[in-house]
Amino acid sequence: MTDDLEQRRALAREALSWLGTPHHHGQRVKGAGVDCALFLAEVYERCGLVGRIEPGYYPHDWHLNHTDELFAQWLRRAGAREVEAPRLGDVGLWKFGLTRSHGSIVVADDGQMAHAYLRRGVILTRPDEEPLSGRAVTWWSVFA
Repeated sequence: MTDDLEQRRALAREALSWLGTPHHHGQRVKGAGVDCALFLAEVYERCGLVGRIEPGYYPHDWHLNHTDELFAQWLRRAGAREVEAPRLGDVGLWKFGLTRSHGSIVVADDGQMAHAYLRRGVILTRPDEEPLSGRAVTWWSVFA
């Protein structure tokens, strides 16, 4: 097994440990509250793959009123790059509203995603299931 695969598995385990955490915009506390952006930031930081990400204030409805791709900018600053196809531990960046504004982490080889979703908290979803199905997505990775 390569170190890369071990890191990817550790990241998936950490993401899964957040299941059931309620959704709270702008929060990042396992078991208490997190939004989709800070869920990714915390999981990747806890696994030692990125440094602390402090995006600053962002309105919960940014994606409804702006076209600036804030989430993609945050991913690039964290060292992520777009990839053709996702692997374990990679990020899906989904289009909601006018921008790609919802992030998820691939946590299983079958493509299952962990993500913090409004009124549902941190849940598991396959890309072809609601609330992700039919939405445009780009895939990102911090792995070499």
